[in-house]
Amino acid sequence: MKKQNNKSVRLAFVLLSVVVGMVGLSYASVPLYDLFCRVTGYGGTTQQAEIAPDVVLDREMTIEFDANTSREMPWEFKPVEHKLTMKVGESALAFYEAYNPTDRAIKGTATFNVTPQKVGQYFTKIDCFCFTEQVLQPGERVDMPVTFFVDPEIDNDPNAKEVKVITLSYTFFMSDDEDGTEVSAKAEKKSVDVN
Repeated sequence: MKKQNNKSVRLAFVLLSVVVGMVGLSYASVPLYDLFCRVTGYGGTTQQAEIAPDVVLDREMTIEFDANTSREMPWEFKPVEHKLTMKVGESALAFYEAYNPTDRAIKGTATFNVTPQKVGQYFTKIDCFCFTEQVLQPGERVDMPVTFFVDPEIDNDPNAKEVKVITLSYTFFMSDDEDGTEVSAKAEKKSVDVN
């Protein structure tokens, strides 16, 4: 009988350990997946850098710009220019325009990716409006900058040799506050206004 109890206790302990491990992995999966995407560029996840590389190649790349808003976001959001051609390794600056047509301040956050997804690891941002939440006051229109480059390492990737066009896509979502989605008119303005 004692032997049977010991087996039951061990089985219960093993099953409890499996359940605890699975719960722990489920909590860790999102940050681990995010880390995996940032390191590998998987899913079109872009990279971040402080400065552009010293090497500029003769290879040209056309960057197309795409802008979207989620269903609940009332902002009007679009690229100022729809595409530009640049050399690989060269730093470039592009602008997206956002407009809040409502009578209330709204806080938004942008998600982003690039296509084709296999070049995400080579598309690198130096500075971007997407790094922080943006607040637009009623009727406010702003130009939001993004500074980026295509890493010269793309030239060493045989899977990216045929890539001549990269699409940078943003989607703005309304950010939730403790009091809902509206932001006080006294909220600190975090958007970049270059008008």
